[in-house]
Amino acid sequence: MEGGNSPNLQLQQLPLATPAVSVQPHTDSFSYKENLIGALLAIFGHLVISIALNLQKYSHIRLAGSKDPRTYFKTKTWWCGLFLLVLGELGVFSSYAFAPLSLIVPLSAVSVIASAIIGIIFIKEKWKPKDFLRRYVLSFVGCGLAIVGTYLLITFGPNSHEKMTGENITRHLVSWPFLLYMLVEIIIFCLLLYFYKEKNANYIVVILLLVALLGSMTVVTVKAVAGMIVVSIQGNLQLDYPIFYIMLVCMIATAIFQATFLAQASQLYDSSQIASIGYILSTTVAITAGATFYLDFTGEDVLHICMFALGCLIAFLGVFLITRNRKKSVPFEPYISMDAMPGMQNMHDKGIAVQPDLKASFSYGALENNDNMPEIYTPATLPIVQEQHGSKGVSAPPYRVLEHSKKE
Repeated sequence: MEGGNSPNLQLQQLPLATPAVSVQPHTDSFSYKENLIGALLAIFGHLVISIALNLQKYSHIRLAGSKDPRTYFKTKTWWCGLFLLVLGELGVFSSYAFAPLSLIVPLSAVSVIASAIIGIIFIKEKWKPKDFLRRYVLSFVGCGLAIVGTYLLITFGPNSHEKMTGENITRHLVSWPFLLYMLVEIIIFCLLLYFYKEKNANYIVVILLLVALLGSMTVVTVKAVAGMIVVSIQGNLQLDYPIFYIMLVCMIATAIFQATFLAQASQLYDSSQIASIGYILSTTVAITAGATFYLDFTGEDVLHICMFALGCLIAFLGVFLITRNRKKSVPFEPYISMDAMPGMQNMHDKGIAVQPDLKASFSYGALENNDNMPEIYTPATLPIVQEQHGSKGVSAPPYRVLEHSKKE
């Protein structure tokens, strides 16, 4: 009887084993669907943010070029841009709850692509087709490379998904890889801040590295906060964990300091340099932080990791080419150099008063490249005499310009 019942027992166990085989493909397809949802939300958010910023910029330019006495926040265009900006930020914020951190961060290249396309479409210059292609060929190539890199990032991005519960985040926060990473990042941040503040190392790489290190902590906390909110909406309340509020405070603080350093960088360097170098540094550091904290690449094969790295490099090259072709802002130069007035500060020598260089191409009244010209062709200087003032208490400028009469 026992020998006769054993085949029946085996046949009864076979149907129980078959459903277990189909669980893993269903989980993989669902995780890829979450990746796609997160990527689409990030692309939508960055696209809307780019449109919003251009709308607000258009509002400022239109008010500056007209006699409209209204301020910018009283115009419909500026408020429309603000609404789209909030909508885009919400889209990017929610994308972190669905897809891994290492996949969402590089997709910020979409905003650079959108800004380049908007700038080309709404250009206000008259151009010929040949001049247009020659002038904007780098932008077209950069947009193509950035799109290819974005496709590779979405296709070969990490596929690790974990519910952002309070226990999981706390476990990642006290893990030794992340603690070691935080120690190294704090040391590098303190060294860069010392050279920036004490040694006046106002290099663009130093400032943007500070921004990138702060930004890596911002995206780590953003994913934790967004993931815990989504899990709470699904029915498992996570807002009563202290780690949620710790992450929320860190997110706000790092975002504020990051904006401060970005504002300082924008005062010293061109926006195209900040966009390209900042994107490369911020993406690299954020991917490293995501791989260390959330273990994004755990279980991924070498081929997927290599293709993901290739997509990042192609996106980096595309963003560099797009920003490389942008016009650099040239400050207004007067026709008559203010260096002719003794003691007058200027913008060329960092505030140091110097006499004008008469053999320079910037000199007024002279031809360009006049190094070999005789002295008779050099620009004439204005006659200046010193004048004595009777009253000692009244301060007056020690120099005045003599007016020549018709007889002279």
